[in-house]
Amino acid sequence: MSYSGYPPYGQPPPQQQGGYYQQPPPHQPYGAPPPPAQGQYYQQSPQPPQGYGQPPPSQPYGAPSPQPYGAPPPPQPYGAAPPPGQYYPPPQQGGYGAPPPPPQQPYGAPPPPPQQPYGAPQGHGQPPPQQPYGQPPYGQPPYGQPPPQQYQPYGQQYPPTPPSAGYGPPQIIAWNGDEDARGLRSAMKGFGTDEKALIRILATKDPLQANTMRDAYARLHRRDLIADIKSETSSWFEAGLVALARGPLLNDVHLLREAMSGPGTKEKALNDVLLSRSNADINAIKGEYHRVFHRRLEDDVRGDLSMKTERHFMIVLQAQRAEDSAPIVKAEIDRDVNDLYNATEAKMGTDEMKVCSILTTRNDNQIRAIAYEYQQKFARNLEDVIRKEFSGHMEDALLFQLRSGADKYMHQATLLEDAMAGAGTKDYLLVSRIVRFHWDRNHMANVRGAYEKRYHRNLASRIKGETSGDYERLMLACIGERV
Repeated sequence: MSYSGYPPYGQPPPQQQGGYYQQPPPHQPYGAPPPPAQGQYYQQSPQPPQGYGQPPPSQPYGAPSPQPYGAPPPPQPYGAAPPPGQYYPPPQQGGYGAPPPPPQQPYGAPPPPPQQPYGAPQGHGQPPPQQPYGQPPYGQPPYGQPPPQQYQPYGQQYPPTPPSAGYGPPQIIAWNGDEDARGLRSAMKGFGTDEKALIRILATKDPLQANTMRDAYARLHRRDLIADIKSETSSWFEAGLVALARGPLLNDVHLLREAMSGPGTKEKALNDVLLSRSNADINAIKGEYHRVFHRRLEDDVRGDLSMKTERHFMIVLQAQRAEDSAPIVKAEIDRDVNDLYNATEAKMGTDEMKVCSILTTRNDNQIRAIAYEYQQKFARNLEDVIRKEFSGHMEDALLFQLRSGADKYMHQATLLEDAMAGAGTKDYLLVSRIVRFHWDRNHMANVRGAYEKRYHRNLASRIKGETSGDYERLMLACIGERV
């Protein structure tokens, strides 16, 4: 199945005309990106990345970067093959909450200059230097020509993908959470609750600020912030505030525990938290789960899932994914393509674990290259093959991994629509997904842009149609709207 207006997974995407986020809401609400320069995605200009937990820069979400997103070859029709010698691996993507990845580079094109990471903050009020759309970085060969040593020996060790913000070791940050901790207490004590203050304070913090503020609340007031929120609010508004107060890592482990408690399993919650994550994030989640619940995550997953789906998630929890710095090695891509074919279409029955192993242990760039080469070699869309050969939770998990590798932002945009489509809103998924994506401002801007490209409507207006009251205002604040 392919999305309307978007090529099937395994086929090269069209060249983006100006990036995902082209029409921010009117009046430039707080947190919304400004209109980008023509032909650019929302990125931030180069400066050394701020330390985790430093106050976020004072510029709007998604300020444009000098490095255009998707700058290489001329536009191709949907589903058409790229120019000779090129194809379209995805951007190397950091773990959840990390600064967004470098722009997509065509196969064989030069990587973006290392001194200009996508998402690095720029100084307040400094416009990004302009660069013609499609112009390769100075000193690099023209697009479409491979840089020296494009193919590197397979099995070589590469720098590990760093943990996402909030998933690394505890840090003391140069930010004081006392004022916000007092503001939260003031909003909840006495008669009535100041819901607007809760939204204003909680929806604007980065992961390490959320942790610092929660600790400050306990130190100043000898009270538990999350317990107070639960006693003063209710329903999905409460769920969103609690998720924000916990921060991304602590909230992930609570989502996992809730997904595996009671009758049945919230399979989509397991997928959302565990699939397509960096090794560093998976290891952080396992450690935090044990710290909070005094249980091994592997044991609980093993007890909740069964048969080959259980084995699939055991591979996930081994945290053996290729690091984002690992290159696309042509010979290895070809081998994976043949292995996938031999495990599915080439035989009676399916070697499920071979497919699970490949899609779990390859990074996003490699998955996209595999999907493209599979289409080229066998004239079959890899997503269609998975749909034909698998079913149930394993099918959903494999499609999640394939789609995330093909286009992370577009995939997450469809996850948001999935939570709102059909009869009734799947509030549990809507809250957890919006809060998860909101931790990285640039990332959320790109998800919003992908949503508009896919569904031809503004994400904020869609949320307004599915939520109401304080719940609506909280969700809008998380995507960067002024409320």
